[in-house]
Amino acid sequence: MEILAFGVQADEKPFIEQAFEGHHDVRCLGVSLTEDTAPIAAGHEIVSTSVNADLGHRVLQALAAGGTRMIAQRSTGFNNIDLEVAERLGLTVARVSYYSPYSVAEFAWTLAMAVNRRIVRASSRTRDFDFRLDGLMGRDLRGRTAGVLGTGKIGEAFTRIAHGFGMNLLGWDVAENPACAALGMKYVEKGRLLAEADLISLHVPLLPSTRHLIDAAALKAMKDDAILVNSSRGGLVDTDALVTELRAGRFAGVGLDVYEAEAGLFFLDKSLEVVEDDTLARLVTFPNVIVTSHQAYYTVDAVGQIVDTTVKNVLNYVGGRRDENVLVPRAS
Repeated sequence: MEILAFGVQADEKPFIEQAFEGHHDVRCLGVSLTEDTAPIAAGHEIVSTSVNADLGHRVLQALAAGGTRMIAQRSTGFNNIDLEVAERLGLTVARVSYYSPYSVAEFAWTLAMAVNRRIVRASSRTRDFDFRLDGLMGRDLRGRTAGVLGTGKIGEAFTRIAHGFGMNLLGWDVAENPACAALGMKYVEKGRLLAEADLISLHVPLLPSTRHLIDAAALKAMKDDAILVNSSRGGLVDTDALVTELRAGRFAGVGLDVYEAEAGLFFLDKSLEVVEDDTLARLVTFPNVIVTSHQAYYTVDAVGQIVDTTVKNVLNYVGGRRDENVLVPRAS
């Protein structure tokens, strides 16, 4: 059987090919799965997709009509998949429920430190042999307050690093994480966390209840000199509202590895095109903002675990087995 993998990055391809070797053939495509590219999957029982694939009802119907019966998504998030339609079409859908939480937590801290210490601006200057320090002043984080929205595995890893910096810890989640509490984290209401935290990092899944968790009101509740980091899902932040606050001169720094309208942009080279997204175009012009291309997970360790789990999901499907990674079961 040949597995068709969409949205495969060049660095990711050797991992996928090696992992599937001895099990099934795999064909890796650089293009993402969309309504336009879905016909390529015709005749392939199993397709693998990236987090930015379009798996809405039209694409799922096209896949099912072409003979696809199983979708193996190479990510933890699955907000891009219409699970009800997939179930109605008899498709099995599986995801990667776990991979290295340190990859994302460490990258969130990379963004936080980069905006705090003005690393991008400093690097750009020194490339031009400009060694002035004007505009590069940051702040010690020791003794300041980190607010962690979402204290699961990634949030816990982020919290441990914050604890290492000597920060005060505030947390918000539907349930307390004992490991975070043991580090001294105090769980509080979201409003208090936003008002008191000097650094706020988002580590919650994108659900209807968390969409625009950081909306206009939440942004206004934050300190004027706060740092905001989002390495989870773009839809957690109302980007238009964020731009409004940034235009007003607020926030010491914002680090975004995700963007709510990133599909069709992230993972692609748009450098020779006119980007029509006015919000993103404005966002990247702010000197206190860093936007990266959904790369927080992108380490050798995490990608290796993601690919290995994807292969396991495929083998389980072929063998008629089911585990916690299956979102929609195989039709009987």
